[in-house]
Amino acid sequence: MRIEGFEFGSIRIDGHTFDHDVVLRKGRICERKKKPSKPYKGLFGHTPLSAAEDIPWKCDRLVIGTGAYGRLPVMHEVHEEAERRGVELVILPTREAIDEVNLGKARTNAILHVTC
Repeated sequence: MRIEGFEFGSIRIDGHTFDHDVVLRKGRICERKKKPSKPYKGLFGHTPLSAAEDIPWKCDRLVIGTGAYGRLPVMHEVHEEAERRGVELVILPTREAIDEVNLGKARTNAILHVTC
């Protein structure tokens, strides 16, 4: 899997363009379902990434792209769950997160936010 491009609001992966947040799990691409995190929006002013979401934990390394400007909040419980599971958590603005994903390290999953 190769992430070929990113601009505010869209990401291009293996020749396909997506205009929504994506979850990369074991080489598969799916849309991030952020509904479980919406109740926390008032606390952050923006829907955060919470442990209530379907996070692709079955990996050694989870890369989280926090958006074009790095504004996606990642709740503390996500950090705690990663530690509990022994998963290395890499949290970077999406452009930098893409570089990490494209390194091709084995057993790496990702959640990539495509706006803010």
